[in-house]
Amino acid sequence: MKKLNWFARPEKFKNRLIMVILGVLIQGFGLSWLIEIHFGTDPCSAFTQGVISHVGLTFGTAQLLINLILFIIIFLSDTSLIGFGTIANMIFIGYISDTCRWIYSRIFPAHFFESMPVRICILLPALIVFIFGAAMYMTAALGTSPYDAISFILAKKVPHVPFKYVRIAWDTSFLLLGWIAGGNVGPVTFAIAFFLGPVISWEQKKLAVFIS
Repeated sequence: MKKLNWFARPEKFKNRLIMVILGVLIQGFGLSWLIEIHFGTDPCSAFTQGVISHVGLTFGTAQLLINLILFIIIFLSDTSLIGFGTIANMIFIGYISDTCRWIYSRIFPAHFFESMPVRICILLPALIVFIFGAAMYMTAALGTSPYDAISFILAKKVPHVPFKYVRIAWDTSFLLLGWIAGGNVGPVTFAIAFFLGPVISWEQKKLAVFIS
């Protein structure tokens, strides 16, 4: 296990922490829209939705429990990946999504999100918001979510394989698990599984100005 250096405070720590907080809030908000419109979510969330279809848990609680299992693997393998961003992502994104959806149920008419025009209109903005939030918290470099961290650990085990392929394989595995469990797997799930990494890399270059 690598040297314990989590919760370190690198240069421009306050800016980084603000980026983590905003990134998690934005990503949770974007995820709530993706869940509502039923075009699929990210692979991890799709798996979580499959889990809650079989057990009496809220999405946020199930997401937290899944992340806790992955967190144990990270703790035993590479603690350098743990930080403020890890904890914030692990605990809050699912509950932020739950809270947003509860608010929607109070302010929008019943079956509002079942309308195809509404679903199509929301799709692109929801995806952009979700990816932007993910890029924001990742750019801050204050720790990686348990789900994302596993791909880095796996990549170190197979150094001859480019990281993007390891990440695609990891996302595809959860995509399949989500589909088997009955989660919300759709075109968005496939898009995120195959294109999230490159898009986030491009956005990180734009956002890096706030911490450089």
